[in-house]
Amino acid sequence: MATKEQRRQAKELFGTLERRVHEGPPVGGSELEAAQAFLSQSGFSSASLYYDRLAQVSALLRCRGGPTQGKRNYGGRAAGHMMQVQSIYDHVILSMCYDGEFNRARGRVKISHRFNSEGRVDFVELKFLRAMRPFLNGAIRKLLMVKDGRSLRRDWISAEAFVLPVLPQELVFLHPGIFRFERSEVLAWLVNLGHHFAQELLRHLAVPSGDADSAPTDNQQMPLGMILADGVALPVLEKAAALTSVVEVQQDKLAVVRYAAAA
Repeated sequence: MATKEQRRQAKELFGTLERRVHEGPPVGGSELEAAQAFLSQSGFSSASLYYDRLAQVSALLRCRGGPTQGKRNYGGRAAGHMMQVQSIYDHVILSMCYDGEFNRARGRVKISHRFNSEGRVDFVELKFLRAMRPFLNGAIRKLLMVKDGRSLRRDWISAEAFVLPVLPQELVFLHPGIFRFERSEVLAWLVNLGHHFAQELLRHLAVPSGDADSAPTDNQQMPLGMILADGVALPVLEKAAALTSVVEVQQDKLAVVRYAAAA
C-alpha cells in the first residue's frame, strides 16, 4: 500500500504530466513508463485513479499521432481586422486589438480567447496596451476563466467560470454601448466574440485569395494562410467557429458557461 509520501509524490507527478500534455513541454514515452513503474513499485492498487489518469495521458498522446508540436505564431489582417493566432500544443489563442477614446482619454487593449482542443473557451483575457489610467499599462485581466479546466472533459457542455467582478471601462472600445446590457449578456457576448472571429478567420482563409492581405506585421510571425496546414490550430478553430455559448451569472465572481449539446 502506498505511503502518505508516495501519494503526495503521485499527486505532484500526475499534475505535472497532465499540465504538460496540454501546455508543454512534450511528454515522452519513457516518462509514461517511469510513471507506471512508480505506481507499481509504490504499491498503488490497479483500481487506483492514477492508472486511469495515466491511461488518459497516453490516449491523448496517441491521438496526436506523434510528438507534440511546440508553439506556432501567426499574424496578419483577416476580415478587416489584425489578428494573431498562437497554436500551442493542443490549444489555440486568438487575439485582436482595439483602440478608442472615452471621456477624452485614449486607450488600446488586446483581447485574447484561448480555446481547448474541442473549441471550448478556456479564458477571455484583456491586456492593457495603453490604459486610460497609465498605471495599468501592461497589466492583464482575466475577464472570464473556466474553473478547473484541466480536469474537465475537453468537450464539456457546462462549466463554472471565474469572472472579473468589475469589467474594465476600456471594453467600450469593442462596443460603445456594452455596459447598457445585463452582466450575463456582456459576458456571453465577450465569449462568443472569440467564436465569431474564429468563424470570420476561416471564412476569410477559405477564399482562394483570402491570404493576400494576411501578411504578418511581426517578422517572427507566420502568415495567417499557413494555419490551413497546421494540424492543431485548424481543427481547433473549426470547432470553435461552430459553437455559441450562453453565460449565467451566479455571483459577482462566478458564472456558468453553457454550450449546446451535440445533436
